[in-house]
Amino acid sequence: MTVALGLESSANKIGVGIMRHDAAGVATVLANVRRTYVTPVNIICFFSLPSSMLTLLLFPSVFFIIGDAFQPGTGFLPKDTAKHHRNCVIPLVLEALQVAGLSVTDLDVICFTKGPGMGGPLHVSALIARTLSLLWNIPLVGVNHCIGHIEMGRMITGAQNPVVLYVSGGNTQVIAYAEKRYQIFGETLDIAIGNCLDRFARIINLSNDPSPGYNIEQCAKKGSKFVDLPYTVKGMDMSFSGILSHLEKTAKTMLSEYSKEDLCFSLQENLFAMLVEVTERAMAHVGAREVLIVGGVGCNERLQEMMGLMVQQRGGHLFATDESFCIDNGIMIAQAGLLMFKSGHTTPLEDTWCTQRYRTDSVLVSWRD
Repeated sequence: MTVALGLESSANKIGVGIMRHDAAGVATVLANVRRTYVTPVNIICFFSLPSSMLTLLLFPSVFFIIGDAFQPGTGFLPKDTAKHHRNCVIPLVLEALQVAGLSVTDLDVICFTKGPGMGGPLHVSALIARTLSLLWNIPLVGVNHCIGHIEMGRMITGAQNPVVLYVSGGNTQVIAYAEKRYQIFGETLDIAIGNCLDRFARIINLSNDPSPGYNIEQCAKKGSKFVDLPYTVKGMDMSFSGILSHLEKTAKTMLSEYSKEDLCFSLQENLFAMLVEVTERAMAHVGAREVLIVGGVGCNERLQEMMGLMVQQRGGHLFATDESFCIDNGIMIAQAGLLMFKSGHTTPLEDTWCTQRYRTDSVLVSWRD
């Protein structure tokens, strides 16, 4: 048996997972714990002037708040996210070991996210991985974040050789395996789909808690009117910045005729149709019968429904997971790291740096035929 500890901290989630492979290669999830950094709610204060100098002298600290005191949060900053992760990571490691019922001596390898991701948060898991490796004398494996999602999805769902749709806050890629690489057949030309959704949530004042994408999904379920929005697919690639710019300029005007729910519904239908179109072309190109959706946006039930209809029409099968595995977690890093480790790969201490840009197709997939 081989056991790996996985550390993931590339964005606003810090996750620690423990995965075990038996002699036959069967994977078992032993622990999957994580915490999410949610940006604090902004308090907008409008100060009223004191009516007299006497009031100011008697009550110097008194002010009045006029209007709405609480507004939806903003995007998470790298420095604040990294601080949150630093405070959580050691308790999470201890919690994971306790949940798994293991001790340090049971671990064979420590895996961490090498990239891509946000610089500050990425360094948290890399630093802890290096420290634990030196303290416990355990080898290290640096893992590509996207490949972690893919291998976790393949393990959980049983998908054999699918076209992979990877959709998250920082990435949008359509991928298929060929010649020892996860080749990118199509991707975003600008911002990721998750980033588009998150920023749109701020335009219409939706909360960050539990996540902007989830709140958009729930609003979309109540929408009934479809609003015509820009649709940009260029060959096998997609663009999401134009539709976001359009909404930034027109959302306030459109809200006089349409509800927030209608706008959420229309945006989802538009964006997801672009993803389905490009994924279908990739299936036709490689002759695939399977599609696997991974990444945080992959939790969206409407995306799964639309993709499932397309795949069914082609006589194929859709594979997807719930938020336990779609959303960033430590076990996906442990799973990919274990596959790399068992194929003879380790990361020397001097190479345990992180990178915000780490292409999926730059990794040699030595563990697959």
